[in-house]
Amino acid sequence: MHTAHAADTSPSQQLNHWTAQAGAPAKAERGQALFNQRQGGEWSCASCHGTPPTAQGKHASTGKAIAPLAPAFNAKAFTDTAKVDKWFKRNCKDVFSRECSAQEKADVLAYLIQLKP
Repeated sequence: MHTAHAADTSPSQQLNHWTAQAGAPAKAERGQALFNQRQGGEWSCASCHGTPPTAQGKHASTGKAIAPLAPAFNAKAFTDTAKVDKWFKRNCKDVFSRECSAQEKADVLAYLIQLKP
């Protein structure tokens, strides 16, 4: 049974969690490069979330609307642990054909957090 609920975390708590797991500081520049770099499957994170991911995106395959990813532009982004885990797992497999490491998650979130209006 899943016990996580909406708004059980925050972007900064998620960043702290992954940074601790990685055992090294997050680097926004590395996260930005990872976010924008096309991978083997021809997709990048930016393919669906946009560059920068501060406005509504669109799924590259289904065309489904995607809310802005950067926390300063979407108050719900990275506030539900279950959703964060679900979407990182699914999207990393789509883009990288594998799960992302804690360091990669920390770096990408550091990049997203520093995007401001």
